[in-house]
Amino acid sequence: MFIISLKTEAAGERIELSDGSLFSFKVCYLPPEMPAYHDIAEGREINAAEEEAFRFAAECLRAEKTALRLIARAEQCGPNLMRKLEKRKFTAACAGAVISRLYELKLVDDRRFARLWLESRLRLARSPRRLLSSLCGHGIDRDDAEAALKAVLNEEETELALLKRFVKKHSRKVGREGEDGERSLKYLLKSEGFSPQAITRFLDEE
Repeated sequence: MFIISLKTEAAGERIELSDGSLFSFKVCYLPPEMPAYHDIAEGREINAAEEEAFRFAAECLRAEKTALRLIARAEQCGPNLMRKLEKRKFTAACAGAVISRLYELKLVDDRRFARLWLESRLRLARSPRRLLSSLCGHGIDRDDAEAALKAVLNEEETELALLKRFVKKHSRKVGREGEDGERSLKYLLKSEGFSPQAITRFLDEE
């Protein structure tokens, strides 16, 4: 197999092979063991492994373009983007390489996604525990999810407002009369992930 032509384009490099194949790729997706790119020139013979590497880099470029379109529509996290690329028939190796590069370029940031996702759902949220569970369901690392939740609920008024909505919705389930009622309410709120500070302030204001 020979390289017929090799040209630089805005999106990357374009290569034509002696079997008639013509495709674009990015050098960054070629494996480290490939010869230095400046040694790859028109007329050079390539072996099967090098051909496969070029085709893999071409697949990565197509996956990258797909990923960038998804990112343009909405903030993405790495795990979600991986699922979406694989659903579009890109291989796991290809999707993983693309997502690693997008992490490096800061175009994908799981912590940023977690924070924005939480902020967008705070008004409809039921409790911190439910928010955390849903966020982890997107594939976000639990430590990152907990840190993002803590940051979003950092303002006491924000958590207190969420707590009040929760109590109002569940007022029929938990009696609040007397010490037994208060203990039951405290237990429920604690189990739903509300902080001791928010619980105490709420009860003090009642």
